Amino acid sequence: MSQFIVSARKYRPTTFHSVVGQKSITTTLKNAIEKQKLAHAYLFFGPRGVGKTTCARIFAKTINCLQPTPEMEACNQCESCKGFNENRSYNIHELDAASNNSVEDIRSLIEQVRIPPQVGKYSTYIIDEVHMLSLAAFNAFLKTLEEPPAHAIFILATTEKHKIIPTILSRCQIFDFNRIEVADMVDHLSYIAGKEGISAEPEALNIIAQKADGAMRDALSIYDQIVSYSGETITYQQVIENLNVLDYEYYFRLTDAFLAADYGSSLIILDEILAKGFDGQHFLVGLAKHFRDLLICRKPETIQLLEVGAGIKEKYLQQAVQVEVSFALEALSICNQFDINYRSSKNTRLHIELALLQIVGLSLKKKSPELSEAPPAVKEKQAVAVLTSRSIVCFGDRQARAHSASC
Repeated sequence: MSQFIVSARKYRPTTFHSVVGQKSITTTLKNAIEKQKLAHAYLFFGPRGVGKTTCARIFAKTINCLQPTPEMEACNQCESCKGFNENRSYNIHELDAASNNSVEDIRSLIEQVRIPPQVGKYSTYIIDEVHMLSLAAFNAFLKTLEEPPAHAIFILATTEKHKIIPTILSRCQIFDFNRIEVADMVDHLSYIAGKEGISAEPEALNIIAQKADGAMRDALSIYDQIVSYSGETITYQQVIENLNVLDYEYYFRLTDAFLAADYGSSLIILDEILAKGFDGQHFLVGLAKHFRDLLICRKPETIQLLEVGAGIKEKYLQQAVQVEVSFALEALSICNQFDINYRSSKNTRLHIELALLQIVGLSLKKKSPELSEAPPAVKEKQAVAVLTSRSIVCFGDRQARAHSASC
């Protein structure tokens, strides 16, 4: 039985070209290598799982490559590259500052920096989570970081740049890594699925990418989890079931009920959602995002901001035609306000139901002219009267239908 290797390790980028979503940074680093304008200290800053340590390793490997390609990639054929690939290179040193954050640890590093490389031109020191160093350790590191030996290059990686003292920042070239876009994640996940012989629906991969929140490592971990659950075919339904994600279909049904001023159906759909164990506040946030997505579908130039699969995108385009901009804006405002007040509510279910009823009331205003013409103080009383009367009629009709069905 072969040992399983998680996708985040198995498909970890080994060249600048294979790094996902950081083209500006990889291009800058390649140009610096080509023009031989290497700084002595770099700071890679960005959220987790976006490729900071990976880029540091690729950079360290490439600057020591004896025969780099014309594209400034490592050749993987020379002794330096082979040593790196086989984890026996003495030119690359990694230090975890989270567990080596004392002055003594930095002094040991400083002593090690004096030793020149045996193969290649540079010794590269990658210090991960550098913000975890103590203040005394930072101060002990200052002089070496500013004037290191000619063969030493430092690459500091961190997720919290604000915790690093300014005197350290001033001695580094700073690269800000971006969160990886959903489209780039979907393309990479699709590539990996193809390599593994797994069939995956684009909508399913899109949900995985959104759940990862800009971190490719998180996306690959979720992907492995889904593969263990679904096998060789990944479907949209399997992903939302495994990740406990609320199906887009609920939001489309709710919007149809809102437009029809059918608050009864709205409350029934809400009951289905809560019965499945979904958090009420997450539902409100998702509903607000749904109206936001409907808004951006109203204009051709903003459709590109919609981060969903092709099938779901078509549904958004169809429903956006039925939703007026004023309705979507007011509904979005209602969702936002109720989301803000959610935690202070003692009856959260009723709180959400009131939000849905207010959105239904937006459609009732158009269907009841007397509501739109009355003063604001009178509008509220009239709206309550209309909702109450419709409630009686609605439940009366349902009881009648239930009675006739039982007969």
